[in-house]
Amino acid sequence: MGVTIYGIKNCDTMKKARLWLDSHGVAYGFHDYKASGVARSNLERWVAALGWEAVLNRSGTTFRALPDAQKTNLDADKAVALMLAQPSMIKRPMLDINGKLLAGFKPELYQAAFITT
Repeated sequence: MGVTIYGIKNCDTMKKARLWLDSHGVAYGFHDYKASGVARSNLERWVAALGWEAVLNRSGTTFRALPDAQKTNLDADKAVALMLAQPSMIKRPMLDINGKLLAGFKPELYQAAFITT
């Protein structure tokens, strides 16, 4: 099974998600998009599958610090541009299970994904 978790190493939510994967014996690759960046193609795929509203972390300090002009009238293209410029604005974690995507960490969704995958 090809499982990749995308996020930032020191994020508390990432730590919870990785602990869940580890404790359930799930083998996965980790991509730190703060250290390694994120490919536009990945962001575009995530936005196409989940919607930009689910992929853009609007509750984080990075997004909240933006000037109001950058936060208004958002659409998919603008959201992708913001996330490429500042990967901290990407929802964490993004979990890719053989192309099936989950945004954020909820243990019950992880459980369901690995039972049915």
